[in-house]
Amino acid sequence: MSVDTTSTGTAPGRVGVLGGGRMGAGIAHAFLLAGSSVSVVERDDASADAASQRVGDSLRRSVERDPALDATELHGRLSTGTDIAAFERCDLVIEAVPEDRELKEQALARAEAAMPTHATLASNTSSISIDDLAANRLRPARFLGLHFFNPVPASALVEIVRGTATDSDVVARAGGWVAALGKTPIVVSDSPGFASSRLGVVLGLEAIRMLEEGVASAADIDAAMTLGYRHPMGPLRTTDIVGLDVRLGIAEELERAFGERFAPPALLRRMVAEGKLGRKSGEGFYTWNEER
Repeated sequence: MSVDTTSTGTAPGRVGVLGGGRMGAGIAHAFLLAGSSVSVVERDDASADAASQRVGDSLRRSVERDPALDATELHGRLSTGTDIAAFERCDLVIEAVPEDRELKEQALARAEAAMPTHATLASNTSSISIDDLAANRLRPARFLGLHFFNPVPASALVEIVRGTATDSDVVARAGGWVAALGKTPIVVSDSPGFASSRLGVVLGLEAIRMLEEGVASAADIDAAMTLGYRHPMGPLRTTDIVGLDVRLGIAEELERAFGERFAPPALLRRMVAEGKLGRKSGEGFYTWNEER
């Protein structure tokens, strides 16, 4: 199934986001700009406060770029907290917790128990099978993957992952929501890593192996792809932005599904163990000095 990528679409009236980290905050920001009311739920007060700060900072930058935006009105449609009951009136709830299967299962179960029966539940997973996650859902026909990309505000793509049980109307509605965000939806059938992560991780892992083997420097490996193949960003810089820990988790998930060709290089494991996670930690394949 395809969706109409030329449609402007209409954003859902109320959106819940479970997890207010970098991805969750970016998703909340996108729906707020599209006109939705957004509730972000976190595990504790400190995390909720941090999520509120992330979304607030992102909104501030948007207002600075576009003075036509009303900062007070935008903030008035945002709520953050720890009470899952905030999802009781949502039309769409998106799980955006870290890429860990057990953690996502727990998060999805909590969200589904709180949200209304008419609402759509989505996972922002970048690698875990939607059918696997759907197996324990109360309403699998209303469950699908909405894979946003980091950083969400600047990214033009959202991958809609259709599970075996996902209703066609839900997929079509999701395409309209993505279009309302000013982004392009693509629809893929469920498969570990889907289309984007599976292709992106292959390139990223090979680039790490080349660096590990001393084939070239990180900058030169990236330049080979940006200048030689017109990629907007090299695979190692992309890995820094995604997060080395995130890329490792995806690679491990794909290795379980597809075998040795997705085995994470020793260099990637070592850097993650040392806390060199990329931009969010200040150091990865590059040094990052800007505000994180």
